[in-house]
Amino acid sequence: MEEVSSSKARVAEPELNKLPAKERQLIREADASAKTMQDFTSPEELYDELLAGIRKYHPSDDISMVEKAYRIAYDAHVGQKRRSGEPYIIHPLCVAIILADLELDKETIVAGLLHDVVEDTVMTDAEIRREFGDEVALLVDGVTKLGQLSYSSDKLDTQAENLRKMFLAMAKDIRVILIKLADRLHNMRTLQYMKPEKQKEKARETREIYAPIAQRLGISKIKVELDDLSLKYLEPEVYYDLVDKVSLKKGERQSFIDGIVRNVKAHVRAANINAEIYGRAKHLFSIYKKMVNQGKTIDQIYDLFAVRIIVDTVKDCYAALGIIHEMYKPVPGRFKDYIAMPKENMYQSLHTTLIGPGGTPFEIQIRTFDMHRVAEYGIAAHWKYKLGDGGTSLHQGDEDKFAWVRRLLESQQESDATDFFHNLKIDMFGDEVFVFSPKGDVVNLPAGATPIDFAYMIHSEVGNSMVGAKVNGRIVTYDHVLQNGDIVEIRTSKSAPGPSRDWLNIAQSGSAKTKIKQWFKKERREENIIRGRSMLEDELKHNGISIDDALTEEIISPVMKRLSYNAVDDLFAAIGYGGVTAQRIVNRIRDELKHAAEEKKTAVDKMAAAAERREQQAKRNAKAIHGILVEGLDNCLVKFSRCCTPVPGDEIAGFITRGQGVSIHRKDCVNYVKSLESENGGRWIKVSWADNITDSYVTTVIIASKDRSGLVLDIATILSAINAKVRTLSARDIGYGNALTNVTLEVRSIADLRYIMSRLLSIPGVQSVSRNGQA
Repeated sequence: MEEVSSSKARVAEPELNKLPAKERQLIREADASAKTMQDFTSPEELYDELLAGIRKYHPSDDISMVEKAYRIAYDAHVGQKRRSGEPYIIHPLCVAIILADLELDKETIVAGLLHDVVEDTVMTDAEIRREFGDEVALLVDGVTKLGQLSYSSDKLDTQAENLRKMFLAMAKDIRVILIKLADRLHNMRTLQYMKPEKQKEKARETREIYAPIAQRLGISKIKVELDDLSLKYLEPEVYYDLVDKVSLKKGERQSFIDGIVRNVKAHVRAANINAEIYGRAKHLFSIYKKMVNQGKTIDQIYDLFAVRIIVDTVKDCYAALGIIHEMYKPVPGRFKDYIAMPKENMYQSLHTTLIGPGGTPFEIQIRTFDMHRVAEYGIAAHWKYKLGDGGTSLHQGDEDKFAWVRRLLESQQESDATDFFHNLKIDMFGDEVFVFSPKGDVVNLPAGATPIDFAYMIHSEVGNSMVGAKVNGRIVTYDHVLQNGDIVEIRTSKSAPGPSRDWLNIAQSGSAKTKIKQWFKKERREENIIRGRSMLEDELKHNGISIDDALTEEIISPVMKRLSYNAVDDLFAAIGYGGVTAQRIVNRIRDELKHAAEEKKTAVDKMAAAAERREQQAKRNAKAIHGILVEGLDNCLVKFSRCCTPVPGDEIAGFITRGQGVSIHRKDCVNYVKSLESENGGRWIKVSWADNITDSYVTTVIIASKDRSGLVLDIATILSAINAKVRTLSARDIGYGNALTNVTLEVRSIADLRYIMSRLLSIPGVQSVSRNGQA
């Protein structure tokens, strides 16, 4: 991960810490960028680093394929530069080094070196296939296609379909995603060269999509760094503040954890257990999540460090746990056994939180060396290194470890795009609960799961024929929430009527909901068509649209085409069984009706309307005085009232004065309201703002607040920060601990004024911000 501070910083570190977080960030990034631009590592050095990394774990000395890939990638990218100014070949080299750090096979590393050549150079897929074979070509093609996916939190349908493609690639060959994760990690490491808006876009995509995928694949080495880098660009002030605060008491915390490690080592060795024991700092995103979730400051979080114990066998894990619990008092409810009940991403470990010296809590994780490798590398830990003998890529039986990817895809194949994205977040990224079948098999379910979710996880037929459930030997309702360790038994019957539609509201897992919808789709088509048509009619009626208008060929055909339905009955059936909502269909129909209505306007009508607008515009601009148009009067004197100081965007009226022209007032002005009810009410005329106003207008706001020291300074600081043009600022004490502050300033529109007022309202102690003259 990029360094966030430097001993060569232009500002001394003690002085740097006194600056605001945003300024610290800018200075540090400038220094880091300058350093990178001056002395980035050469391609030759990186290539040597790659070879050294491969030779650490690969049993074969033959690196000819890697050498060939490097030379081809080097020539293909020659002359290309990254935004940092460095040669482009550095990026695929760094991606390959990350893959080598995960100890992946040569084919994956070669694909990492070549992953951009098809998209960014003249080299073709056929040439890669000819030079390196089908396996490497398929990996490069998969990464190239994933690189074309776009992510947008505003376009849910597109996003869901792109994610579906990503998981399809995972099901075909998980190495495609491993290369993509390495590619994203290096891009995040060099994100400082992108524009700020692009930094936030990439960081948000990384936090919401790629980091959870790395976690689901169990690759903590990549997941941790992606999380921290995303935090750095999405919330830089929080990130750098955490860096400083963690560093501030680092020595004190390190001393505490070192003492724990020494004591634990002595007791574990006395028990003749071979172990590797060390302390590690929790990563910044983990600390940040704990602060947000628990509402704590960093000073209130004590377990910033954890102790890790790595031993030879599972038996040693539990023996070490017993020793630890004799040494320190465990915190109730904070012990988790992921060895007996592994996470679905293969993670295994014992976690326990203990009370250390001085009452300070800390965490200990205990695992075997094999478990540690899986915890760090996840799915990547299960790849066997090819020796060029045509052997299989996976250890026998490891295909089952990837079955969850296929299950996820299969269960979501017929989902609506919106449902797919929602279910994906639940099934893949949500918390888990572990329950048992009566035979003792462990079943992973999303948190909040019910017996319905359990039944459909076992098999679709079990769910469809369910007539009841028992948990720990007691009969429970279908909406009973399952807890860790529950033993669940499903009662079935061949004469069961099938699932109820209410089950869709009770089930928590996306796979269960999809299977229920599939049952209704297949078993009750005629009923679904009738039900779906009725639901659509009701929704159309609610929106003021007749079904005859909605079902015309011109309107319904584009809707069905976009949602992949071949006939209207298919659409009705989908609404009936819950595959798509009536509201969503009506929203599409409304858009098509609006589009059709606009299309019906003739060119003559449009030209006439445009000509009329031009004529009106010309008249209004010709009569405008100080940005004001006075109805029925040309070139009259116009002045703005001091009682309410209107600005463009306000509703206004004109008062005919004696010898001083027309005085412009806001319609919420107290004088306007009073005058309407008096004998002068007949002297008001219609006025309006002209278009394309470029002038500034003087207005006044009144700030009511608690009287306190520094209030005026805070107000002035806010106004200066947003570049407000202030003419006068005066404050006075009105008694009882309250104060009024009058600010006269120049604005171009009501929008500018509202923004300034909202910023003033955010100042501590400010109770209201209003305009002068309001009725």
